[in-house]
Amino acid sequence: MVQGTTSDAGKSTLVAGLCRWLYRRGVAVAPFKPQNMALNSAVTEDGGEIGRAQAVQAQAAGLKPHTDFNPILLKPNTDMGAQVIVHGRAIGSMQAQAYHDYKRVARQAVLASHARLVARYAAVVVEGAGSPAEINLRANDIANMGYAEAVDCPVILIADIDRGGVFAHLVGTLALLSPTERARVAGFVINRFRGDIALLQPGLDWLERETGKPVLGVLPYLHGLHVDAEDALPRERAASGRAFRVIVPALPRISNHTDFDALRHHPQIAFSFVGPNEMPPPADLVVLPGSKSVRADLAWLRAHGWEPALRRHLRYGGKVIGICGGLQMLGTMLHDPLGLEGAAGSSAGFGLLDLETTLEPEKQLRNVQGRLAFADAPVSGYEIHCGVSRGAALAAPALTLDGDRPDGAISPDGQVLASYVHGLFDTPAACRALLAWAGFDASEAVDLTALREAGIERLADAVETYLDTGRLAALLGLEVACAR
Repeated sequence: MVQGTTSDAGKSTLVAGLCRWLYRRGVAVAPFKPQNMALNSAVTEDGGEIGRAQAVQAQAAGLKPHTDFNPILLKPNTDMGAQVIVHGRAIGSMQAQAYHDYKRVARQAVLASHARLVARYAAVVVEGAGSPAEINLRANDIANMGYAEAVDCPVILIADIDRGGVFAHLVGTLALLSPTERARVAGFVINRFRGDIALLQPGLDWLERETGKPVLGVLPYLHGLHVDAEDALPRERAASGRAFRVIVPALPRISNHTDFDALRHHPQIAFSFVGPNEMPPPADLVVLPGSKSVRADLAWLRAHGWEPALRRHLRYGGKVIGICGGLQMLGTMLHDPLGLEGAAGSSAGFGLLDLETTLEPEKQLRNVQGRLAFADAPVSGYEIHCGVSRGAALAAPALTLDGDRPDGAISPDGQVLASYVHGLFDTPAACRALLAWAGFDASEAVDLTALREAGIERLADAVETYLDTGRLAALLGLEVACAR
């Protein structure tokens, strides 16, 4: 099990790298994250929903995503509550205290998935959540040491040196663990190191003397690495001087922002997420993303001046795309009669498409393929939504999916396009066609699948080059022949 001293310490990427390292050697390996809190998710082969990071880890292991890889997924819809997804299916929303009590039940789902994976695979590489030193969450823990103690697995502790304080993070985390948990930590990995390793060596020697535990390796800062983010928005700003400007509001409950990875990495596009207290800058294309709390995020957009900005953008000839929740916001009304995403009620949309949406209890989960309605370009993606939309705008769909099923809408003036399909830009041909629709004849497109695969390979190369693979193989109970 890989646990981290903090969120974003590198747990997800190390698990992906370990899975690909083992897969390269013919080991049947599966990823596992007992409990995940994330708004980036993926649809599995068995028709459920898991964290997107576990889908990437499955790819690293040569597998299709399965609900057993992430049996508990929490999708926050307020600061105090989240939708709870068990074995791929939403069972309802819970406030934090209610879920804390529910964890006794969730633990059974976690252990059931663990048992199935251990029976089927030679190795299981587990990712923790947050930090095991969050002592207020220790009771009934199923995400970190509570799980590790229950199934008796060794733990690697990873820390991010790029943020500073790496030795304090590691030693402090150990100090807050119980004696049995501390004994379970088999070693450390230091992540995102830049510079001369000789200057770090005295600190590594001190760490081993102080804790009695080995440093299993130091991973370098991998510049330009692309592996789908678990949840946090990317930190970089738009590159100046590029030909086409695309902006996306960084909604408080933005979901599946990996929809924009192909645009972020496009060499001809200046892409920006626009956060709170930032005025929407001039752009050629505005994309409204998915949201876990559409009505609340719609109110947030209005409060931050996006409604007049959108109308001004369209008045000057700009284009707008809405994806999933963004589609719903572009309609005339959004209804949540059962209070699935907050207080029950209705909200007026931006009125740019003649459609209304009602949130219904049964979430629609499916992987889809199809074609753009206005160009000969294939689309491959997935749907994750509770909303059902109806209205005249749907008579002019944006896509035709398998089975001749129409999806989304294009406005009569051709300036607004909307779809329920996540991953619209992931296929190079579709990305080029959508950018052409928006007014940019892109000569290039990013192959996101190839980019992700290259990132996974780089992670596995780093594992082989910089980590003690002999000790890793021993921790996994594998033959040392798997090590270099």
